[in-house]
Amino acid sequence: MRENNFEMVAKCLFGFENVLEKEIRLLGGMNIKRGHRSVSFVGDLGFMYKANLMLRSAIAVLVPIEEFRAEDEEALYQGIKRMRWEDHISSEAQIAISSSVHSDHFSHSKYVVYKVKDAIVDRMREKFGKRPSIELKNPDLQIDIHINQNICHVSFNSSGEPLFKRGYRQQTGIAPLNEVLAASCLLQSDWHGQSRFLDPMCGSGTFLIEAAMIACNIAPNLNREQFNFMNWPDWDADLFGVIQNSVLKKMKDFHFHIKGYDIDPKSVENANANIQSANLEEFISVEEQDFFSSEKDGDYHLHLVSNPPYGERMPIPAAHFYKKIGDQLKNNYTDTDAWLLMADQDAIKSIGLRTTSKTKVYNGSIEARLNHYSIYAGSKKRKKQV
Repeated sequence: MRENNFEMVAKCLFGFENVLEKEIRLLGGMNIKRGHRSVSFVGDLGFMYKANLMLRSAIAVLVPIEEFRAEDEEALYQGIKRMRWEDHISSEAQIAISSSVHSDHFSHSKYVVYKVKDAIVDRMREKFGKRPSIELKNPDLQIDIHINQNICHVSFNSSGEPLFKRGYRQQTGIAPLNEVLAASCLLQSDWHGQSRFLDPMCGSGTFLIEAAMIACNIAPNLNREQFNFMNWPDWDADLFGVIQNSVLKKMKDFHFHIKGYDIDPKSVENANANIQSANLEEFISVEEQDFFSSEKDGDYHLHLVSNPPYGERMPIPAAHFYKKIGDQLKNNYTDTDAWLLMADQDAIKSIGLRTTSKTKVYNGSIEARLNHYSIYAGSKKRKKQV
């Protein structure tokens, strides 16, 4: 069992390194250093369990094991083969390997996976006469290879399946929002349950569910049944139980309400199914409602976060659509902090609202912006007209 502190690296989405760093700091991580799509930190075995359960903006929590120079495939093979794999797995273990490559020496990540697999298998076969097998679903050890130019970094993925697989999603729409992206956007918007919340184009409800979990301080991965660290030799079920109980005790009351609109009845049905699966019906309601014919129904501050349709899902030309969003917010949603995740860079300008802040992010492979608009009671334009 790991009794001392050790280094870990949490991976995140582009543009949200600051969000993840803040999460790790609040959780109690030590020696925190921000990287590219990652944040490194130091903690013990219990903290690794806690990080996997609690981090909302992390895709995975890796444990670095080794790094070495690898300027060609032979150097990669020999470097991997020299490692003492027998200290980590049995000769009949099931392993999975993933790789990311940013190097002039290696062009294909799949080829890197094959070379790494060959090196591990050859070492174990030579030592024990038996070889590990490849198993992509719940392997005994998930190995992460990252090659940056001529340096190969070998890590063990303590999470296993990506942490955006929360366990609550039952139904999806046409373009479901990644749960980690949704949570990262919400944290970037400084949402912590301080007011009423609205997603006026909610799709399958990801923003709504993640917002409720943040507001109630519910651990995002509490419903997950499996993490790869559960297959490791130092797996401590009792310690994990203690961590789970401590996480449950940190849940808090939420005194406002979270609402979602969508014009599509199937999306409303999907959102309600996911909300029910997450056991959050007490805090969230969803209505079949066209945002453009809605209005804020009272004198209160509203926190609005949404991912409007884009591309083929957009019902009208992008510039016209975004202008309608801007007009609707300005005319019917005063005293609102609106955060919109939008993909069409040119059409965004048509929204006609002053941007308070903007963050470059990626929604899958699509470059997008998370823009913040503060809609004050009585816009500047109206004041001029009075």
